[in-house]
Amino acid sequence: MTNRNIGFIIRHQDPLILSAHTSVQHACQHMWLRRVGAVLVTDDKGALVGIFTGRDAVRTLGEDQDPAATPLAKVMTPKPETIGPEAAAIDALRMMSDGGYRHLPILANGKILGIVSRGDFKGLELDRLEDETGLWERIC
Repeated sequence: MTNRNIGFIIRHQDPLILSAHTSVQHACQHMWLRRVGAVLVTDDKGALVGIFTGRDAVRTLGEDQDPAATPLAKVMTPKPETIGPEAAAIDALRMMSDGGYRHLPILANGKILGIVSRGDFKGLELDRLEDETGLWERIC
């Protein structure tokens, strides 16, 4: 199970993709209905320009911004790191661990294919990341 690639993990996925002009309130409603923790944000041509997560929603409310009037473009994380579908699951886990984020968009030739979060990975993949992290901590 530790050799799965990202394409296999997202093979049946229908990611939540919304325009950068969409309001935070509308995005949160969709996130709630779809039971997802992140929205892939696109420009008018459908290209990925950002990611909006539950953390961004909390920050928006904490800063006392009006969620009905605030567009995703204003509060999203712009230009998120991405990974391709051919990458190994452990590579995605490493990226998320190193970057301190929980969601990673999957793109191929600029086309959005999906998104992974830590919950998409199996115990053996997570165990391998923990073993690697422990090894680096002992070496350094």
